[in-house]
Amino acid sequence: MARIYSDRDASLEPLKGKKICIVGYGSQGHAHALNLHDSGLDVVTALPEWDKESWKRAEKDGIKAVSLENIEGDLIAMLIPDMVQPEVYRKFVHEKLKEKSAILFAHGFNIHYNQIVPPPNVDVIMVAPKGPGPLVRRMFVEGKGVPALVAVQQNASGKALQIALAYAKGIGATRVGVIETTFKEETETDLFGEQVDLCGGVAEMIKNSFEVLVEAGYQPEVAYFEVLHELKLIVDLIYEGGIFNMWKAVSETAKYGGMTRGKRIFTSAVKEEMRKILREIQSGEFAREWILENMAGRPVYNKLLEMEASHPIELVGKEMRKLIPWLK
Repeated sequence: MARIYSDRDASLEPLKGKKICIVGYGSQGHAHALNLHDSGLDVVTALPEWDKESWKRAEKDGIKAVSLENIEGDLIAMLIPDMVQPEVYRKFVHEKLKEKSAILFAHGFNIHYNQIVPPPNVDVIMVAPKGPGPLVRRMFVEGKGVPALVAVQQNASGKALQIALAYAKGIGATRVGVIETTFKEETETDLFGEQVDLCGGVAEMIKNSFEVLVEAGYQPEVAYFEVLHELKLIVDLIYEGGIFNMWKAVSETAKYGGMTRGKRIFTSAVKEEMRKILREIQSGEFAREWILENMAGRPVYNKLLEMEASHPIELVGKEMRKLIPWLK
């Protein structure tokens, strides 16, 4: 069983009197900075000079902003996109890491795949909230929290876990629970979930089922509601109480049809393809592919995005959502 930490297991003390530098002020960066600041900790954010919008936003929020060139801190949190982290680290962070200081990540990609290799005399830790930045901030303000994962890759100070838990407490995660993991486990399961289930799997299931109905002569508008719009209702039931909670809530016909036909879609061949994708993640094959794609200017990525945006279900959905103004 996983070790789960709560408020009683964590103290802000390891970060008291320390300077925390949040690199980036986007979705996670602004939430972490504000939550840590409201927890009474010393926080600054490091931003590129050209990002005037983020500078103004941080200053309006009461968070001091410094240039990337002026990064300094006892804990430096890398909360910028994965693919720009290595360059920012090499140019601005590496030389600023002091002995027994800490560098923190919210995702393990660059450490696990050796795109960033910190010196051996610093702590390398992770605090990864299981929710987007705006939710992390909103729950904190409401006196609640978003669960997070915590990991230690390198424990130079001998107190790396305590520092990570202090950070997790500072952003509100220990209010609900922080699960101990490793950089390897977090990275590989995160990529697998995105590719097979949460993003790739769901998107392909929706598009294929829409295409089957439309090809059979059904109206695209009706198909949209059946295979995309109603999916949220089902996911909410699963989110709130698990898969069986969903089975309890749907009709008897839906139960029987789903339980007898679902396995015909997700066959042993599909499961084997999932295993193949996991092996590509574990071996580093996917990471190498994605790194090279970025080095080449993302030609495949950009083309795929263009294709996704022009799929018929997107065009139909745009019109159907006009019928539901409360979605906004």
